[in-house]
Amino acid sequence: MIALKYILVPTDFSETSDVAVRYGVALARAFKAKLDLLHVIHEGFAAELAVPTLPLGLLDGMQNDARDRLAKILTEHEQKELRSESVLRQGAPDLQIVGFARERDVDLIVMGTHGRSGVAHILMGGVAEKVVRKAPCPVLTVRHPEHEFVIPEEEAVGQPERAQLWKDAVPMS
Repeated sequence: MIALKYILVPTDFSETSDVAVRYGVALARAFKAKLDLLHVIHEGFAAELAVPTLPLGLLDGMQNDARDRLAKILTEHEQKELRSESVLRQGAPDLQIVGFARERDVDLIVMGTHGRSGVAHILMGGVAEKVVRKAPCPVLTVRHPEHEFVIPEEEAVGQPERAQLWKDAVPMS
């Protein structure tokens, strides 16, 4: 039997990460698991911009922006229900995600596969691919919302099993 007690959802604030969060929330509710969010500010960011160091105050601004965005991903109700913590780290994203999973004994990582594209993907490499290879636990990778198991209730009318999954995944106010 699968017993998930602790789920980690790394986010880069992309649309694909938003989908991964929805999967993570639904799974955390189904298993009554703790869910944490993690954002990593890539420490190689200055090198990617071809500058020796970031301008004074830019890193602080990036950190403050990331903290604000992390705080808005889950509602207060979700944060309490899922005993959620939002964590900000700095470094290589794949190493920070894998390190966090090891430190906290995470049971499952849920993450998007296409957070970045083009030049950013070439420079950073496939973070999800690296995490899958190095993670100490299973990794559920989520693509852009082309095939979702979490379906809005109004679309699930006439499909009781889909409506129930939606009700389990989204709190009704």
